[in-house]
Order: sequence, then C-alpha cells, then structure tokens
Amino acid sequence: MRPGIGPPVVHSRGVSSIRVRGGTRVDGEVAVRGAKNAVLKHMVASLLAPGRHVLTNVPRLLDVSIMGELLHHVGASCSYEDATLTVDVPERPLPEAPLELVRRMRASILVMGTLLARCGEARVALPGGDDFGSRPIDMHLDGLEAMGAEFELRHGVLEARAPHGLHGTEIFLEFPSVGATENLLLAAVLADGRTVIGNAAREPELADLAALLNDMGAKINGGGTSTIEVIGVPQLAPADHRVIPDRLEAGTYLVAAAVTGGTVRTAGCVPDHLRMELRKLQAAGCVVITGEDWIELTGPDRPGSVDFATLPYPGFHTDMHPQMVAMLSVAAGTSIMTENVYAARFRYVGELNRMGADIHTDGQHVIVRGVPELSGCEVDGCDIRAAAALVLAGLRAEGETVVTNAAHVDRGYERFVENLVGLGADVDRD
Repeated sequence: MRPGIGPPVVHSRGVSSIRVRGGTRVDGEVAVRGAKNAVLKHMVASLLAPGRHVLTNVPRLLDVSIMGELLHHVGASCSYEDATLTVDVPERPLPEAPLELVRRMRASILVMGTLLARCGEARVALPGGDDFGSRPIDMHLDGLEAMGAEFELRHGVLEARAPHGLHGTEIFLEFPSVGATENLLLAAVLADGRTVIGNAAREPELADLAALLNDMGAKINGGGTSTIEVIGVPQLAPADHRVIPDRLEAGTYLVAAAVTGGTVRTAGCVPDHLRMELRKLQAAGCVVITGEDWIELTGPDRPGSVDFATLPYPGFHTDMHPQMVAMLSVAAGTSIMTENVYAARFRYVGELNRMGADIHTDGQHVIVRGVPELSGCEVDGCDIRAAAALVLAGLRAEGETVVTNAAHVDRGYERFVENLVGLGADVDRD
C-alpha cells in the first residue's frame, strides 16, 4: 500500500477464507457505498487536469487502492479519509502504466486514452483483472487510431503516441463496450474538434463519468445514451464530485434476502439502475418495494425458476449473474441463464455443484435445475462475484461452507462480512 492511500484493507490472497454457517435468514438494512465501477474511472479522469480533485462517497476497496498506486506511479498523490478521496495531479504525469499494476486490474487500460490526450504518448502494459476469457481491446485501439493515435506492441507493452495530437472523428462501436466507450470519451475531451461515439455503452457509471468530465469543463452531450457527442476543449480543471451508488453491491445484498427468505432494505441506492435485475427477482417470487433512494426485497420460502440473459445496460448485468445463479440453484424448477458479455465466466459453477447444486453449462448457456437444499463444503472464490455468490449459497446450505480465496470480495465490497453479520447471517472470516 502506497503512503497516503490509507491503511491496508484486505487479507492476503490465497490466505483469507469466509466461513458461512447456513440456515439463518437475513433481515435488516444495509447502506450502499459508491460504485467501484465508477470511482476507478473518476480516478483515471483526474489525470486529465493538474491540481486537486476531490471525490466523495468513495468505497474502501482493494481496486481503489491499486488504482491509487497506479496514479502514484504516474506522479499523482492520493489521500483517503471518511469516504473522501483527494487526488493531486502534477503538471506533467509520467505517461506509463507498468505491468505489475495493470495486470492486477483491467480498468487500468483506461489510462491509455487519458495519457494520450494529456501527454501525447502512453506506455501501457496489457490489462489483467478477473479471468473471464478473452477480452480484446481492439475497439479501444481502433477508435484511438481513428483519432490520430499510433500503436506498437513491444514486449507486452502497448506503446502509443499521437504525433500530430488527437483529433475528433466519428466512431461506431461494433458492440456497446463500456471500456471502449470510456477510453474514447477520456481521449475525446481534449482532442481537437468534434467526436461522435455511436453504439456507445449506456451504463449509469458511464453517465456519471460524463457528468464528472463536464464538471471539469468538458463539453459532452449524450452521456448515458447510445450516441455521445464531444467537443474537444484545450484544457480541463479539477472538480469535486460525488460517486454514484454501487448497484452491484445493492443487488448482492438483495439476493441474500431472496436466497434465505428474509427481508433486506438497501439504503442510498438508485432503484432504476437495477430495473431488469429487480424484474427477474420478482418473477422468481420476491416481493420488491422501492423508494426514491432505497429498495426493499422480501424473499419467498423457496424461489421460483426464471430465465434470464446478460446484456449491456439496461439489460441484466453480467456482474449479477453468479449471485442470481446461486439463488436459482435452490429454486423450484429449471432455469436457463445465457451469458452474452463474457465468454468464460463459469468457473464458479463447479463450486456450486460441489455444494450439491445441479447446474450444467452448454456453450454460453447455464441450465440450473433447482434442488431443495445445498450442503456446505470448501469452495474456491475465484473472482469478485463468484466469491460473493458462493457466500450467498452458503447462507442457504446445510452445515458450514468455507469460501477460500475470499480476498477477491475486497475488490468489490467494503465490509462484506460485517454487513452480512449486521443482517443476522452467521458468517466470519479467517
């Protein structure tokens, strides 16, 4: 952990385990923190303007710490206190992102467009992150090339430069990729002229990034829609910004209620950001009530079966897929889930089957035949959402479930175990 980012918040990967003793219903209220998938992009965006940036509603997560280390490497400094992150950016950032940092988090690739726009060059190692199969960055590179960038891959590092600066152009994405849309948006705000991004991603986190950039002096129209127009400006200035709530955190705790037949209210969230997920939970027999900034879900004694497919927003979020399958593993009936975003996200399926689930994969489809009960055993929490999903399954399982490699949850959830205990779950951590 670099100085100024705060004390360590995670256990060593491969050592930490979460122990769950099933059979307890979860009930109560949990406050939702800021969205991981928003704040990481805000931290990158800060590099576009020298000076002091202040982000509030920031969760204390491993990924935030890793991004802080990356910003420190390029010359910025970060300090964190009471959910407020202050980033001081130098006049001239170092235009590189080394392998030892980038391989730990795929969001790091976004520094490519940012550093190209700010410095006219960038050296970025190919990204890492969770192992969900191939995630090519061709759309990122094609769009940046259309804006005047040139690339060369040398020893696993992408060396980029814009010898004549970046210029505006029209770009139509083959798929509404969140990462590609963000990278091009970050580059376009300082490019010369007008950029139009067609078939852009519409995620709430992307709309929040556009709002932050506009606060910094950018000229962006259509953030959060399928067509984004950007008029480049000569320079940007620091801004203060509150990070939007984390819809995935809210959704995970709501599924905990659905799995156990309890009632959970998530406070400080945006119900509209989970409208497809809530619709499917209702179809499975859950009772959902929403307010302006809260969602309350009551689960049935046993969920019903339901089919769903992951899609870009406003479709069902791929990062809610493992939690939903964990719930459906104990549903009455057979459900079919289709994964349309990440090709190889099914490592957790074998772990659920070790607990007695009846789940089979067929290409991009998962067939879930619900069983009356699961039995606790040792399982591997192989990524953020898989680890969370296995803990949720353990809440319903007979006996004790031990989720190993549970430090993954620290990348996406602040105080995950403590919050579950606050809801009445019998959970602790080694």
